[in-house]
Amino acid sequence: MNRIGGMIRAHRILATTVGATVVFLVIVAAALFQPWRLFTSSSVNEALPLAPPASTSASPSTAPTTDSQGNGSLSPNTSASAPAGNTDPVVLGFGNFQSQEHQTSGTAQLLELPDGSRVLRLENLASSDGPDVKVWLSSLEAGGDWYKYRSDRYVDLGPVKATHGNQNYVIPAAVDLSGLQSVVLWCDRFSVAFGSAQLA
Repeated sequence: MNRIGGMIRAHRILATTVGATVVFLVIVAAALFQPWRLFTSSSVNEALPLAPPASTSASPSTAPTTDSQGNGSLSPNTSASAPAGNTDPVVLGFGNFQSQEHQTSGTAQLLELPDGSRVLRLENLASSDGPDVKVWLSSLEAGGDWYKYRSDRYVDLGPVKATHGNQNYVIPAAVDLSGLQSVVLWCDRFSVAFGSAQLA
């Protein structure tokens, strides 16, 4: 009888240990894969970045004048406004997103602002949520095998701001854009591309 009781107790300890291990693995897997993100989404609607108009205008001033009789008088003296500078961004590259690991659509634009700064703008983006998704500029062509993107030059512009909408990503001044030809939504945790856009 004692032997049977010992076996039950031994199996209870084993069962408890196995149960605790399973719970731990489930927690780790959930934290790693975050499966609930398959059912979540977010949106953002940032305005197109524009530099303020470069215009100067003098306020009216009162200056003395004389009439034909030589009598002095005061009259307003205004200077013409300087023409406003061009505030339209220059499009350095444009492309449409194509789906890779996840359904993705929208457009990507490389823009240079009048002050010389550069911005990557994503418009009408629609993609999937996922853990650790980044926005990359890549030297490789869009599409094809998504695991290739780590094998060549890329610039990480930071986490994607939302799965949907219009959003801007500042490109650091030190970044050399030559040779960078695509935009990639890259899941850094699992090294997969959700979608990509070829810039032309």
